[in-house]
Amino acid sequence: MNHSRKVDQDDIVRARNVLLASGRRTPREEVDAYRVLAQVGPAAYLPLLVRALQRLSYDTGSGRKHASALALSEEAVAVARSIDAAEPTRADVLYRALDACQRELYDVGRGVEGLVMRAEMVDIGRAQAELSGVPAVRGLREWAAGLSDEGRYAEAADVMTELVAAVLPDGPGSGALAWSLLDWIAALHDAGRSAETLAAFETLVSMEAAEAANDRGSMLCHLYALIGYAQMLDAHGRGERASLVRHEALTLLTGLADTGERNIWSAYQTSFWVALLAFSGAERDRPAPDGPRPPSGAAPMHWSNDAKRRRSGSLHALREEVDALAPRAAEDPDRHLAELVRLHHVLTVRSAVHWEWRTHQFTEHMRSLFDDGVSLARRLYRHDPAEGARALARILIDRSTFHAAARDLGPALDDFRQALRHLGEADRRAPRGSRPQRCRRPRS
Repeated sequence: MNHSRKVDQDDIVRARNVLLASGRRTPREEVDAYRVLAQVGPAAYLPLLVRALQRLSYDTGSGRKHASALALSEEAVAVARSIDAAEPTRADVLYRALDACQRELYDVGRGVEGLVMRAEMVDIGRAQAELSGVPAVRGLREWAAGLSDEGRYAEAADVMTELVAAVLPDGPGSGALAWSLLDWIAALHDAGRSAETLAAFETLVSMEAAEAANDRGSMLCHLYALIGYAQMLDAHGRGERASLVRHEALTLLTGLADTGERNIWSAYQTSFWVALLAFSGAERDRPAPDGPRPPSGAAPMHWSNDAKRRRSGSLHALREEVDALAPRAAEDPDRHLAELVRLHHVLTVRSAVHWEWRTHQFTEHMRSLFDDGVSLARRLYRHDPAEGARALARILIDRSTFHAAARDLGPALDDFRQALRHLGEADRRAPRGSRPQRCRRPRS
């Protein structure tokens, strides 16, 4: 922005009158006024212009974006950059402007440019952390998510490892740690770092168990963490340990079915379930190689808008693919039934993520999908008991967690017990001394 050109005094008077008027001014009037005044008083008015541009780009009252939201966000970044480097507020103003602009860029599919802005946000965060002595660097989570979108999984895992190392010593605190751990596990898993993935997952489970003793969270959170951990152990060839963890989960679920939760909790439990459910689907999901995709099992709240849109937009095509495959599976189950079971499971997991974030009545949209998935897996089990047993067990466990999320704890326990029978684990006993525990509430 050029602050040196001569400004008409009448324009200055009008701009000041707009800002001083007692009547309500529109966001556009406010932006126009600050554009004028920023040319004669940059130190005072440039930060105010940045915030006015951000307010104009998105109307919080109506919840609608301006048609020129991206252009306004880009202007806000340019204005923030023009603030004198000696101004103490410049870093915060620029960080917020970059944050808003990168979201707009991802929203229109310009993720590469958005990632560049996220990198700049991290640079600002590092400089601020060095000055303040605070170990956690702002922007790391967004940077890691962007790296994952681009398929740079090893780098994303390193970034999340840095973030968790900074926040873990402070303990659960406000609850954000649980979500950071989930994102860390997802990044490590996608990077193929097996031992670190399992160690990170054990950290999550241990934290939930330890916090449960304080009775500050839902027992369901601990249940979902145990079940997710068991599935991850299976995926990494630790079947014996996975069986023991499943029986810890059975002990916990049995207690829940008998007594229910000790306290009433908000709906965050369902979001926690969805993030862990995504791990169950990750091994059988085969996303298209083009375009961004979220990390396997990362909390959906941290996905880019482009990744969310692609996942949601894929549901209709995925439904059509399942419907087209169904008659072929009926005619030739040897060739098509196992693939139909896999594809339907992918549809179910993606649909659960989609609907949980859009309506509190997501169970109405999801119940038939979970039931149909179990029916298909039973067909596979009858046709091919060797292959079908584990597939049926996996899908029964997923439906068990869905029932738990819907607070249908009796059916949840029935499904889980059936799953253990199909895995040949029904007679195994949980380790002595294991008992139901509760996890703390992870807040976003």
